[in-house]
Amino acid sequence: MPGMFEGKKGLITGVFNKQSIAWSIADRIMSEGGECGFTYMPDKPDDERKKNLGRVKKLTDGNPRCKFLQPMDATQDDHIATVMDKVSGEMGKIDFLLHSIAFAPPEDLKKDTVDTSREGFKTAMAISVHSLMALASGAKDLMNPGGSILTLTYYGGEKAVPGYNVMGVCKAALDSTVKYLAYDLGPRDLRVNALSAGPLQTISGRGAGVDEMLGLYEAMAPLGRNITHDEAGKCGSFLLSDMSSGVTGEILHLDGGYNAMGSPGRLLEKIKG
Repeated sequence: MPGMFEGKKGLITGVFNKQSIAWSIADRIMSEGGECGFTYMPDKPDDERKKNLGRVKKLTDGNPRCKFLQPMDATQDDHIATVMDKVSGEMGKIDFLLHSIAFAPPEDLKKDTVDTSREGFKTAMAISVHSLMALASGAKDLMNPGGSILTLTYYGGEKAVPGYNVMGVCKAALDSTVKYLAYDLGPRDLRVNALSAGPLQTISGRGAGVDEMLGLYEAMAPLGRNITHDEAGKCGSFLLSDMSSGVTGEILHLDGGYNAMGSPGRLLEKIKG
C-alpha cells in the first residue's frame, strides 16, 4: 500500500539532532514515501568538524529520500534565495514546507520580558517570526496547488508561561503570522498551520526548563501524561499531508489536553493529598 507521502516532495528546516521535532516530522514523512530537502545552520568558518552539517548528515546518510542538505541563515535573504534555487533544481515543484526556526539571545531570554533589550527583541523576532514570512514568500511559486506550510509554536504565545519571556512574545506574533499567511496564500490553494506541542526533550526545550514543565503537564493534562516525539511526528506530518486538505490558519495543540484546562485539576488533588 502506498505511503501517505508517496510522490510528495518538500523542504524541511530546523533539524538540529534526533530529538528535534522537525526530525520527528521529517522521519515520518520519509517513512511514508515522501522526499525531503534539508537546511541547516551554517557552520562557522573555523569549525573544521562542521558540527551542524554533521548532525543532520548523521540522520540522513544513506536515506535515498533525502534529496539535499543546504546551509541557510534565515536572517539572510540571499541564503533563502539560494535554498529556493536548490529546491527548484533538485526537486522542481514541492508539496510541503516545514518551518522550525526560533532563537532569542540567551542573555535576553533569561531576563524578565520587561527588560528585553531592543537588539535582542529585533533578533528574536527576525529569526523566529520573519523567517516564516520569508520562507513562505520564497516558496510560494515553487509549491503545487494543495501544498502545505507548517510552523512550530508553543502555548507560551497564548498565555504567559514563566521563564518563556521574550520567546512567548515571538510565538504570539508567529501565531498571528500563520493566520495572515493562510489568508494571503489561500487563493493559491496553499495552506498554513502551526503545531503547538507540549514539552519534549529537545535543545530548545532544555533551554526553556523542560524538566520542570514535564512534571507539570503530566499532573495537569487530561491524559495524565506527556506527549512523545512519535506523536509530534504523526501530527506534524498530518498537517503537511493531503489528509488535512481543508485545514488552514489553525493552531493544533498536541499537549495531552493541557491547554484545555482552566484549573489545576488533578494537580490540586495531589497537592491536597
